[in-house]
Amino acid sequence: MSDLKTQFETAVADSKKLSERPDNATLLKLYSLYKQATDGDVQGSRPGFTAFVERAKYDAWAGLQGMSAEDAMQDYIDLVESLKD
Repeated sequence: MSDLKTQFETAVADSKKLSERPDNATLLKLYSLYKQATDGDVQGSRPGFTAFVERAKYDAWAGLQGMSAEDAMQDYIDLVESLKD
């Protein structure tokens, strides 16, 4: 697990240094995988329909319900690697 955690932390740092900003769908995927890996399943109530950004983030994270932290970390690492030049 510690090796995966190290790779995940490196991927998080790398995601902030990408040469191009990913599109919104990819950013939501990165956000949801990060939250699932670090916080587990989504908590709290779904934001109202006027809170567009918060609601999109909540829905993306809720879509990963039940995914293990290890799987979320690996998917995050793989996604960041695919975004690198």
